[in-house]
Amino acid sequence: MQKELPEVDFKNQDNPKSYFDIVKIEDLLQRDLDHAIDENHLVKFYIILFIYEGKGYHTIDFKDYDYKEGIVLLIRKDQVHKFFRSLSVKGFLLIFTEEFIVSHLNQLEASKSMQLFNESLSFPKIEFSSAEDFKDFTVLVKHLELEYNIKDDFSIGITRSVLHIVITKLFRFKSKAGHLVEKKKYLTQFLEFQKQVETDCFKSKKVQYYAGQLGVSSKTLNNIVNNVVSKSAKAFIDEITVMQIKRLLISTDDTIKEISYTAGFSDPTNFYKYFKKFTGISPEVFRQAH
Repeated sequence: MQKELPEVDFKNQDNPKSYFDIVKIEDLLQRDLDHAIDENHLVKFYIILFIYEGKGYHTIDFKDYDYKEGIVLLIRKDQVHKFFRSLSVKGFLLIFTEEFIVSHLNQLEASKSMQLFNESLSFPKIEFSSAEDFKDFTVLVKHLELEYNIKDDFSIGITRSVLHIVITKLFRFKSKAGHLVEKKKYLTQFLEFQKQVETDCFKSKKVQYYAGQLGVSSKTLNNIVNNVVSKSAKAFIDEITVMQIKRLLISTDDTIKEISYTAGFSDPTNFYKYFKKFTGISPEVFRQAH
């Protein structure tokens, strides 16, 4: 039986053809929406959340991130997140679909832009290291807001270009901080592996299965994953599997036993041990907490 875990699609009523929107956080908190933004919900688009005043918290995939002035949080399509209400917070949400990026950039640049949001490759939180960087980024975002609100024949093209600059700037900041996987020898193969695991982790949790899907040996697959994210292929499979189980626990009213079968376990006891091994708590406790 399905619960009401909202899946929020991109909707821009003012300019539906743009696949982009920019919203002030303080305005969003006052909107009457069809879902509660301070409860878990899954988004079908990308978000750059930029805080320029105040302090607070934001949850991404069940992990709380504190923020203050000069913080950026990156939220990927199909992630679960929620807001904590704070009257002191001011900032912007840059909201866009993959189509908005792909339609403007070549394939290589579009792929690179999407990698910025890949939590397996880099930390989703960015803090500007200097007042100058913070000021520079604030000017860019406010220019983006100004251009977007013009809504003439040129505004969408200019908005795409400025957003590309924003994303490239964030790449620079992450690179300077050493929080970015760049120019790795096996990055393309890793991203293919990651996509396969996210699709099939309930079907198989064995390295041999994914090695076969990718046409490489298990040893080669381990080398690929270790080169990019410094962990074994099995550890990465387990990491993705646990996250998918967490999403399943909060998106259904199925019993733990039913969820264990859905997640590919023939014995609910093994499912319980598996989940507790990686989270430190039982599936029931996690479900109650969220």
